[in-house]
Amino acid sequence: MAIAAPALVGRAEQGGAATQAAVRYGEIPAGAYAVVAEVRAKPGMEEKLREATLPLVAQVRNEPRNLVYFLHEDRAAPGHFIFYEIFASEADFKAHNATPHVQAWFARLPELAEGGVAVTHMQLRGNTP
Repeated sequence: MAIAAPALVGRAEQGGAATQAAVRYGEIPAGAYAVVAEVRAKPGMEEKLREATLPLVAQVRNEPRNLVYFLHEDRAAPGHFIFYEIFASEADFKAHNATPHVQAWFARLPELAEGGVAVTHMQLRGNTP
């Protein structure tokens, strides 16, 4: 089973060539707004949820206030996705959730996912410049 997102911060595959984004831990503000979100595919909908979810990686990483965005898929439970996201503030996270690409993804969840998205809201610690 392939991991749904690159294993290294800032690496992305585009047209077969790896590019390096400029993610620097020291530039993430202390107290940044971090989120872990989980969604599980309905039985038989694993591939469709994967197809709907994978485009979010590039779209969210291109949002101006997104600092870190990872999408993971459980190797032992295909269709169980875990997102790890960091934004500078809660307002930035709320703006992210209001984007057209995220709203379109949320609109597909009743068809593809068991329940909604379980979200844990966290404050980043241990990241002082």
